[in-house]
Amino acid sequence: MEIRIAVAKTNKYAVSESGDTLEIVERPNGGVSVVLSDGQTSGRGAKAVSALVVRKVIGLLAEGVRDGAAARAASDYLFSERAGKVSACLNILSVDLQSETILITRNNPTPVFVARQEQVECITGESVPIGTNRNIRPTITEFALESGITVVMYTDGIRYAGDRSGQSLDICVLLESMLEEENPSAQEIAENILAQAIRLDNNRPNDDMSVVVLRSIPGGADQIRRMSVRLPVGMGYPE
Repeated sequence: MEIRIAVAKTNKYAVSESGDTLEIVERPNGGVSVVLSDGQTSGRGAKAVSALVVRKVIGLLAEGVRDGAAARAASDYLFSERAGKVSACLNILSVDLQSETILITRNNPTPVFVARQEQVECITGESVPIGTNRNIRPTITEFALESGITVVMYTDGIRYAGDRSGQSLDICVLLESMLEEENPSAQEIAENILAQAIRLDNNRPNDDMSVVVLRSIPGGADQIRRMSVRLPVGMGYPE
């Protein structure tokens, strides 16, 4: 079995810096974690907040701190640093090879979708952003790591795409259709979701948008770990 993780993200239209920050860190006891934070508002101020949160979380995860404890510590840290006046949404998606599980840690009202083969489940439930109070706790979902799982998480720029024109993006239906018709890669799923969200905002995203897709697939014949990054430079949105 092999784990494939893909990311697709873009800035709010006409804003040079994204308020979403994402990092990937290896877990000291085996596995990998994706940490995604969306700072309040957008632009440089939001970027400073989300980067502060992500740096705190990945530092703790790299030391072996559990995901939930890392999220709580990041919330308390943000509360202390910004006097409770600034919030941030936080997601941690982890593959823990020690426990052979996938963990989804949410301080984010935006849902996460989990597909087993073609059956899609929406993980919702009350979950609040971090930083506004002490002792804010995350919502944690854990399940066994097995082949054929797809996880999709994203920031609220995706969730509210199309709102201004009275449209919405049904990720559950979109994901089901992609998994039924073919066997898409994690990158293809992420790109498709982002492209649909941008289209609903008339090619001018109303907020920062980030999509993370994790897939567990058969394979992994060798023991080589691979990562690829693509960063466009000096490109705008088509009119």
